[in-house]
Amino acid sequence: MDNLFIAIAGNISAGKSTLTKVLAEKFQATPVFEPASENPYLADFYKDMKRWAFHSQMFFLGQRLKDQVSLSKEKGIFIQDRTIYEDAEIFAKNLFERGFIEKRDWDVYQGFYQSILELLPSPDLIIYLKNSVPTIKKRIKMRGREFEQKIDEKYLLDLNRLYDEWAGNFMKSQVLTIPLDDLNYLEDPKKLDYIIKLITHKLGGRPLALNLVK
Repeated sequence: MDNLFIAIAGNISAGKSTLTKVLAEKFQATPVFEPASENPYLADFYKDMKRWAFHSQMFFLGQRLKDQVSLSKEKGIFIQDRTIYEDAEIFAKNLFERGFIEKRDWDVYQGFYQSILELLPSPDLIIYLKNSVPTIKKRIKMRGREFEQKIDEKYLLDLNRLYDEWAGNFMKSQVLTIPLDDLNYLEDPKKLDYIIKLITHKLGGRPLALNLVK
């Protein structure tokens, strides 16, 4: 394929960066990584979500807009770690539902997001990495980012709920859901070959049956 845009979606510590690297190598593509370490509000956000939620989400939305505008001007194969849709329809929405973003700020955010959607091309494929909360918590601990260690379980559960709703209803791109509790390539690299086959078949437009490899 001369032009291809694949996006990797999933909760915190789902394995997105690892799969981004693998697919970039497999498809000889350019990886586009999530700018989490560059967000100047993120550490403060995890300490005080209500105070910093709107600031943090506006940063992510602006950064993702910049990334996707750059991609839309180039030709080639790109693998993106997390999408702009997740920022708005999962993370920011969760914070609004929990009262961490006020209605006035939410309306501003949504107006900006809806305008962005009219400008950006959609990915050819979104790969949703689905994980249970115990698996996510285990990976957060292994990853060792200090500011992530105190994330409460309810926050992760709410994100998982919104991810499932979003993946089941998203219409702008085809979505391939991969349940990583069963296909854990972070612990068993051999399962990467099977996942790559699923992705290749999905891109070819053939029917896909997810028969889990044990």
